[in-house]
Amino acid sequence: MVATDIVGAAPAAGAAGRGARPRLSPQAVGMAALLLTVSIWAAFALSARALSTSTLLPADAALLRFGVPLVVLAPALWRRRRALAAVRPGPAAKIVCGAGVPFFLAAMYGGSLTSAAFVGAIVPGMVPLFVSALMVARGRGVPRGTQAAGLVLIAVGVLALVWRYVVPFDGDVLLGSGTLLVASGLWALYTVGLREVDLDPVGSIGLLCVPSFAVIALLASVGVLPSGLGDAAVADIALFLVVQGLGVGLCAGLLYAFAIRRLGAERSSVVGSLSPVAVVLLAIPLLDEHPTVAVLAGVPLITAGVVLANRRSRVSRNAKDSLDA
Repeated sequence: MVATDIVGAAPAAGAAGRGARPRLSPQAVGMAALLLTVSIWAAFALSARALSTSTLLPADAALLRFGVPLVVLAPALWRRRRALAAVRPGPAAKIVCGAGVPFFLAAMYGGSLTSAAFVGAIVPGMVPLFVSALMVARGRGVPRGTQAAGLVLIAVGVLALVWRYVVPFDGDVLLGSGTLLVASGLWALYTVGLREVDLDPVGSIGLLCVPSFAVIALLASVGVLPSGLGDAAVADIALFLVVQGLGVGLCAGLLYAFAIRRLGAERSSVVGSLSPVAVVLLAIPLLDEHPTVAVLAGVPLITAGVVLANRRSRVSRNAKDSLDA
């Protein structure tokens, strides 16, 4: 509103011809942030597949993923230390397990056995279904209407992705797909955990990265997870530092939170559902992956299902508003 008044007053003040800069609307800025977030999510799926041919090991990629945000945000996290210490153990465990080391290793391993398209479609695509299952288990009600239809489409889309690997049987792809389903279920746990903590985006990143970095550093130091960071190619380190550390670890969380504030959760979820499509398109020139018939059938179904699953009817929104009031 302030920006509109300023821009509108400029011609009356005679500033129209003196190089006044056009101002973007809050919605345009929010959409730009969301599109950047989708690009980062797509880059995560591509890097999960690229790790199998990289000189980095999974532990090395995890150290970069969780370590870089800690270095960048160290002063801000120190100021939030009391808020972080006050988080209840239950929600903290959901966040740390759901998006920390277990999720990261599952996504990387599943990607190494399948393709970028599988990572980009299964991991984010199955989250609404897993979240709904968690909500039903907690007595929050069974999804109905368009939400239920969306969940069915997601399940059908995942089946369309994997059906051709059942006959003839391809154990590696099916194992990778199952591991990606585990990763998606963990991310759903993380999503639920985020709703249970009272932290800003920076605090949420710290709650995730501090224990995750400590765990992966411990596992690497005692040899449970081998590390070859000292012998890795500089180009590979730089790639994963930018994509995983700065991109996924830092920018995605901040940009997505910003986009939700500007656009709302529902519109952000709908645009975010384009991530699987972006992965498929980017994997063609970057990883030389060519979409199969199963991918061409499954990804659109999953995308459409995510859009429907994230829609809420006007009746349900009004009911929630009444409860909140």
